[in-house]
Amino acid sequence: MKLPRLQSLTCQNWKIFSPQLFRIQMGAPGGKSNRRASGPKSDKVQLIELRRAYNCEIMLTKVKIPLPDLMSSVLVLDDSALDVDQVDNLIKFCPTKEEMELLKGYNGNKENLGKCEQFFLELMKVPRVESKLRVFSFKIQFLSQVSDLRNNLNVVNSVSEEIRNSAKLKRIMQTILSLGNALNHGTARGSAIGFRLDSLLKLTDTRARNNKMTLMHYLCKVLAEKLPELLDFPKDLVSLEASTKIQLKFLAEEMQAISKGLEKVVQELTASENDGPVSEIFSKILKEFLVSAEAEVRSLASLYSGVGRNADALVLYFGEDPARCPFEQVVSTLLNFVRMFVRAHGENCKQLEFQKKQAQKEAENEKMKMGASKLESEHLNELEKKKANEKKKIVTPRKESDHFIQTPIKSGNTT
Repeated sequence: MKLPRLQSLTCQNWKIFSPQLFRIQMGAPGGKSNRRASGPKSDKVQLIELRRAYNCEIMLTKVKIPLPDLMSSVLVLDDSALDVDQVDNLIKFCPTKEEMELLKGYNGNKENLGKCEQFFLELMKVPRVESKLRVFSFKIQFLSQVSDLRNNLNVVNSVSEEIRNSAKLKRIMQTILSLGNALNHGTARGSAIGFRLDSLLKLTDTRARNNKMTLMHYLCKVLAEKLPELLDFPKDLVSLEASTKIQLKFLAEEMQAISKGLEKVVQELTASENDGPVSEIFSKILKEFLVSAEAEVRSLASLYSGVGRNADALVLYFGEDPARCPFEQVVSTLLNFVRMFVRAHGENCKQLEFQKKQAQKEAENEKMKMGASKLESEHLNELEKKKANEKKKIVTPRKESDHFIQTPIKSGNTT
């Protein structure tokens, strides 16, 4: 099969294209291009890949510190000059090995380099600059990280003690068991010696025959009538809600991150002691930080080891297996139970208040009826009295013979 013959292109055909379109620039080693700044009159030389250089320059505009002063602040670990976000951004823009080789191979006037290239050159003056920046970042965050972790560890310890030491919660659990056995009387489950923790969440699912009251409402009703001193048991569990926001796995990860961060500090301190004058102040300040930080971590490690034991003890307190029912599940179940209990008790109180108002209203209506009946009775009595009085005022009619005047009859004899 013959391919179609291409029409030959003359020089005139090329005139429609701009020569700028086919300008090829020589590539730099490692795939980086030697580019001048895009401005029409700029003489700045860019050795770093254009997008990375652009992002780096954006980052530097947020630092607000001259480049020489920037590294001075890093070498004295001055956290008043740089915050952790700025330090972390500096870490992202540490030069790679290829970029450092590219800058080392540049023989031109360094003042003509772009801002990103000049920044990289400043970083390259400091031995293991990335390692130092990571240590700086760790130092800035250390106190807050330790404080947050310590607080969370204390919450776990506190909630474990509060739950196990709450006599009111224990009596409520006994009452629930008694109610369950009463409901299941005559069945195989009618003489239980305990119940699963997740059964607490089923109390709202069990309803009376009239479907108007759940077992949770009945529990609250019984307690209100017979053991009202137990109703405020949630006050014993002040750390419960905070504990549900804690994952033991994350605490372990935080503890490990702090320990590893401290190891990096030790490693950098050892290496910096051989750097000479450039790292002299850095090493001194880092050594002082290390002394206090190691003491904090030892204390934290001791507290952390106790947390695991207390968390397991809490699970075992309810007769559960820590492998199947972890600490997080226990506190979450208890918090949901507390919320359902409080809600049911509140609904019971509203119902009682409603019934009380209804009874008062009915009593008032009955009183009004009785009053109306009394008034009606009194009115009838008044009418009867009035009629009686009117009868008394009527004159009794005389007999017909009383109308005739009896005249004495005179005799016929005359004298």
